[in-house]
Amino acid sequence: MEEEKIAQGTYDFRVMRKKGYRYVDKTALLYPLVTRYGDAFYFISRPEHFGKTLMLSTLECLFRGERELFKGLAIDKMDYVWESYPILHFNFSGFNVETLEAFERDFRNHVRKVLIEAGCKWDDAIFPHDNFARAIRSLRQGRGKRVVILIDDYDAPTNAALNDVARAKTIRSELINFCGEIKNNVGNIHFSMMTGITRYVPDSIFSTLNNLIDLTMDDRYATLLGYTDEELEANFSKTLHRHAEVMGLSYEDYREQLRWWFNGYRFARWNTTKVYNPFAIGQTLGACDPAFIGTWSRSGQTSTVINYFTNNQLIERDYENVEDVSEDDLDVCGLENIRPVAMLYQSGYLTIKDFQDGVFTLGIPDEEVRRAFNSQLIQKFTKKEDDQYRNATCRALKQADFATFFGNLSDLYTHLTYGPKEERVQEFSFQRILYVLLTASGFFRVTAEDRQSHGRADLVAETPERVFVFELKVDGTPQEAIDQIKEKGYAEPYRHSGKEVHLIGLSFDGATRRLTGTATKPLV
Repeated sequence: MEEEKIAQGTYDFRVMRKKGYRYVDKTALLYPLVTRYGDAFYFISRPEHFGKTLMLSTLECLFRGERELFKGLAIDKMDYVWESYPILHFNFSGFNVETLEAFERDFRNHVRKVLIEAGCKWDDAIFPHDNFARAIRSLRQGRGKRVVILIDDYDAPTNAALNDVARAKTIRSELINFCGEIKNNVGNIHFSMMTGITRYVPDSIFSTLNNLIDLTMDDRYATLLGYTDEELEANFSKTLHRHAEVMGLSYEDYREQLRWWFNGYRFARWNTTKVYNPFAIGQTLGACDPAFIGTWSRSGQTSTVINYFTNNQLIERDYENVEDVSEDDLDVCGLENIRPVAMLYQSGYLTIKDFQDGVFTLGIPDEEVRRAFNSQLIQKFTKKEDDQYRNATCRALKQADFATFFGNLSDLYTHLTYGPKEERVQEFSFQRILYVLLTASGFFRVTAEDRQSHGRADLVAETPERVFVFELKVDGTPQEAIDQIKEKGYAEPYRHSGKEVHLIGLSFDGATRRLTGTATKPLV
């Protein structure tokens, strides 16, 4: 049977439909949005490459009345009235923000291009937002219909300038002035949708555009962007089965691994449905490689977010399990002091794991993000821009070459700069560094604080051939760590796994914060 034609780099609805690429139909969810008259002003935030651009492209074709492109889709069977509206469609990503002059030039040129292509006049003597307002009014008068406004990545210029807070604030102010014209021209606008990665509050478009309906955490639209398990099966079944064969896995094992790698995002309080990153699915199924490969680093997701924070801010939390997070904690409230949890959540490094009693528990969504996140962390901690050191260190452990592994690990802790001095916090920091290192390599399946009947192993790293059970001690000895593993039975669950099991003790000096002792012993 012929497999599905899968788009790997196309986000244009018209192109996908005309060229026969598989389109996961979201039009049933769009229907109530596009038929809600009088207050159809929307915003939705999602991580990068989560289908926001394709959604706006779909809306543009819908509002142009191009019904032939929607043949066979859900909305074609509904009572939607197919009409053509004047449309202004902006995309604010990709501007040069190295200087304010560069941003203003790129921003002005982009707005000018969109307006002229829509048949509007442009006046160089006035600001872009004034030209925007004039264009809305002239289109309404000239066409006799209210205007559709689509703005993709409204926050991209601000996010790209975060290394200079003053510049970022100035850029944000200009964008606020521009988007504010939507509210100023409500009577001339039929529909508006804005997308972004980040919710900046207060003093942002959310205070200026207080008539925006925020869909970001609306349970009804939790799956508007991203693919559910059911959508994956319904749209890509042939390719999924072929990929399972290529990987040499049963279909059940293949789907379980696919979920582990790519299916972890949850975007609502009570709707617990998880979705796959559509970019990751497109890249993975399009390539059909014999192994899963992370796509996060290839998606344009940069290290800007990670570099914004200090080592101390990043190392002092377990990002696999971030508890007691309020909804306010998820918003970015001020550019001067952005909380790591808020920015990591909004950029997609964290997602909702649970919502109880009015607070959230967050965690890393899936394996590909886990590896990409920890790879960036280890580069930041070691100040090494490539992966050679990390891979050599982890490959040595994978092969049970303990001399090389311990030597490289000692060098790593020697060059780290982080500050907690309390023993409990400090031990956790040492553990976090080790967890980040091993997870980033992709060689291991790593569990921190592995629960056992008599306590928790600090860290367990598994490969198909070996299991490594770690215990860390501050101002203790590596032998004490080994003894604790034995006494508490941390390694017992792996005794009959058919794998080599190694007990590893590490000791650290609380004053110098260096690795001072190592020991290893096979489980007998």
